Amino acid sequence: MSYHGKTFPEFKVGDKLISPSITVTEAHIAIFAGLSGDFNPLHTNEEFAKKLPFQGRIAHGMLTISMQSGFIGMLLAGTAIAFLEADYKFKAPVKINDTIHTELEVAETKPVQKYDGGIVKFNMQIKNQREETVVEGYATVMVSNKRPG
Repeated sequence: MSYHGKTFPEFKVGDKLISPSITVTEAHIAIFAGLSGDFNPLHTNEEFAKKLPFQGRIAHGMLTISMQSGFIGMLLAGTAIAFLEADYKFKAPVKINDTIHTELEVAETKPVQKYDGGIVKFNMQIKNQREETVVEGYATVMVSNKRPG
C-alpha cells in the first residue's frame, strides 16, 4: 500500500495548509454522542437547547476538534510518528449545517535524529462559512523524514 503523507523535510515555517470544508450535520452530532458517551442536552435536545444562549443545539467542541484532527491525520498518512501536544480555545459555537474548514500554518520545525524525523508545530484555526474563527490553537506532531517503502 502506498501512503502519500507529507514528510518532515516537506514542512517549512510559514507554510499554510487549508482543509476541505465539511458541513456539520445531525448525523455527525448523533454519531459523536454515541462514540463519546456525551449526551449532554446542549447537543442532543433541541427543546432544551432553545432555552440556552445559542438558541439551539450546538456541535460538541471535541467533535469540531476531531474534524480538524482528521485533516492532520490524512496530511500525515503514513508519515506520522506521534501526536505530541495540542491546545484549543473555543471562540464560537458550531451549529448544525455550519460548514467548517481548518487553516494550519507551520509555526516551528525541529529535527529529531533519534526518530529519523522531526517535530512540527501548527498554529490552527477552524473557521465557519462566514470566515468566523470558531476554534484556535495549536497542534504539535512528530513526523518521519521519509514515507514507508
